Amino acid sequence: MAFTLYNTLGRELQTFEPITPGQVGFYGCGPTVYNYAHIGNLRAYVLHDLLVKTLKRRGFRVNYVMNITDVGHLSGDNDSGDDKMVKSAEERGKGVLEIADFYSQAFFNDTRRLNIDPPTVICKATDHIGDMIDLIRRIADRGFTYSAGGNLYFDVSRFPGYGELALIRPEELRAGARLGVGVDKNKRNPQDFVLWFTKSKFENQALVWDSPWGRGYPGWHIECSAMSIKYLGEQFDIHAGGIDHIPIHHTNEIAQSEAATGLHPWVRYWIHNEFIVMDKGKMSKSAGGFLTLQALTEAGYDPLDYRYFLLGGHYRSQLQFSFDALEGARNARRSLLEKIRSLADKAAGAGDGSFEGKAWEYRGAFDTALDEDLSTPKALAGLWTLLRDPALPPGDALAVAFDMDRVLGLGLEKGIEGKAEEDPEEVREIEALITERKEAKKRKDFATADRIRDTLKCRGIMLEDGPTGTLWRRE
Repeated sequence: MAFTLYNTLGRELQTFEPITPGQVGFYGCGPTVYNYAHIGNLRAYVLHDLLVKTLKRRGFRVNYVMNITDVGHLSGDNDSGDDKMVKSAEERGKGVLEIADFYSQAFFNDTRRLNIDPPTVICKATDHIGDMIDLIRRIADRGFTYSAGGNLYFDVSRFPGYGELALIRPEELRAGARLGVGVDKNKRNPQDFVLWFTKSKFENQALVWDSPWGRGYPGWHIECSAMSIKYLGEQFDIHAGGIDHIPIHHTNEIAQSEAATGLHPWVRYWIHNEFIVMDKGKMSKSAGGFLTLQALTEAGYDPLDYRYFLLGGHYRSQLQFSFDALEGARNARRSLLEKIRSLADKAAGAGDGSFEGKAWEYRGAFDTALDEDLSTPKALAGLWTLLRDPALPPGDALAVAFDMDRVLGLGLEKGIEGKAEEDPEEVREIEALITERKEAKKRKDFATADRIRDTLKCRGIMLEDGPTGTLWRRE
């Protein structure tokens, strides 16, 4: 069966065919590291992980690139509002890069606990300013820009296909009604966007660089174009992110990338996940009161309970979050692990872990579910049907279940093994940080000591100071 994905560009299910046979270039929008990721943010990264694992399962070699936004993202995607990084640094009394490093570590601790495999390439915006300047220069050389008020803008009127991804009609562009952008008197068109800000935007911008257009910093949209092109080439296969990126961020990425390269389409498949919603609507940091993975852990849930909750809904459907729903996911996952342990006891010493016949049919049905636009609800149902089949030898059922879990990522094998052995390299790193903290306290550098404690806490490592020294444990 062909592997199909719902392509936002065209609004239809399409058979996936990579540009280069056997290879997939995939760019997933990463976090803006000014705060902890909330559980709604994390839905996107579970989707990206499922997509990568499914592609690899089908034999593709995947180059998965993720950006880290540590400069240039304003609170409004349309060039309005405050700089998220600067605002967070000021509120916390720390430097912008210090904030970025802290929340980057917290983010990757969350993804690790959710069994999300790391990307092939992780690229920070501040490490690629030169690439952004080079791309902006190409856009300018092709006549798509203008300068006003000290900033360099992209002129959407010169790009005929603007708004195709978001289904924005030309009359809506003229009226400026669709996007509801804030007033910027420098813009010729309401949807024009900034490629490069100078100090005229913010008098005390923390991070600025020299450029042909003045000393300043890049707009948010340009970073994804510049870094994806750098690592994946001028045309690649898949770009993914949340549905909130469709009307502005991804629409602007397409315009500036295709304006620079003259190539169409820049990306062949656009994949977008829906929101996690609560009683008061979409989860949002700006609205306050958002839930983190750590908050769920402190409430007694395993991070993989939340992953199970996410797999229970299709990525293109809104998921209503409640603790009752999460409790249901936890109970289901516990029952799953109990069934796995029971099968493991029955299968002890039987078979070599291979399978055929009816077991192979279950595996085929599982793959068919994934081939249907990553239908994880069907895939989960197939796993349960497999485990409840009394006619299937325990060893075969166990082997297929573990094979399925290489995509589902629910920790089934570790559930049998019990607590996994500690990674010696990670243990050495933790102990080195504890020693560094001890030395900082001796110097009365309590800010550094607190930062180290907070960093370890974000990784699920709790410190306990006592008369014999500092002990650590996993939360």
